[in-house]
Amino acid sequence: MNVQPHKAIVGANAFQHESGIHQDGMIKNKSTYEIMTPESVGLERDSNDAGIVLGKHSGRNAVATRLRALGYSDVADDTDRFLQVFERFKQVAEKKKGGLEDEDLEAIAGDEAYAANTHLWSLVSVQVTTGTGVTPTATVTMSGPDGVHRTVASTGTGPVDAVFRCIDDITAVNIQLSTYDLEAVTSGIDAMATTKVIVMPTPGTQLESTSLHASGSLSSKRFSGTGSDTDVVVSSARAYVNAVNKLINWNLRRTSASEQQADFAFPPRTNSSAPVVSPAVPAAAAA
Repeated sequence: MNVQPHKAIVGANAFQHESGIHQDGMIKNKSTYEIMTPESVGLERDSNDAGIVLGKHSGRNAVATRLRALGYSDVADDTDRFLQVFERFKQVAEKKKGGLEDEDLEAIAGDEAYAANTHLWSLVSVQVTTGTGVTPTATVTMSGPDGVHRTVASTGTGPVDAVFRCIDDITAVNIQLSTYDLEAVTSGIDAMATTKVIVMPTPGTQLESTSLHASGSLSSKRFSGTGSDTDVVVSSARAYVNAVNKLINWNLRRTSASEQQADFAFPPRTNSSAPVVSPAVPAAAAA
């Protein structure tokens, strides 16, 4: 006979804790809120499992503890990165019923804590209008390197395309979408979606760059980005912004390196009357 989860004492939910203060107490000492163990009524639970259900009422300690259990100790112990993950976690938990699975938390951690680039541009809000007989329209607001919010509206072949066009307009980049992959992290109608995109600068533009393969051939450099959210459009927008940031940062580093090399090859002249000899030219030749 199957026992209903909400059944008192013997139901599985009797040993589940979602309230923040209950979770904190259970992490410190399981006997704080449990006068009996699950095993005493025939249920099984891992010795390291405190019966924590991550949801909108969960606190920092519960989220950090679960991150450590999943192998993300570096995130849990880094205050800045953890706060980014926790803030995003609360946003998702407010919309997702039934609590978050471990896969959901891992997707959030990967999205927020392991971005390989500096967030020059960040997504503030996304709003789309679409449907049968309606031209898909998106309105996107982003925060730039200067902290100023910029809002752009655009149309597209679909809601995701319209959002991508808005991001292109705001960031003023001319790129092409090479790959777009979307998959559900968990099951259910409110599952977390993870999107991966690969973009490349449009040939002939200022941002065009090449990479050298092991075969010796050159090809246009590509930049990948990932994003996750319970909304597939928002997930796609996060991934696209992530890729655009990588592209811009790479070009900024390349430009900075070129300027440093130019400064070394052609140092500024001093007030001295002696001629400045470039390191690339031998002194004897200069004479």
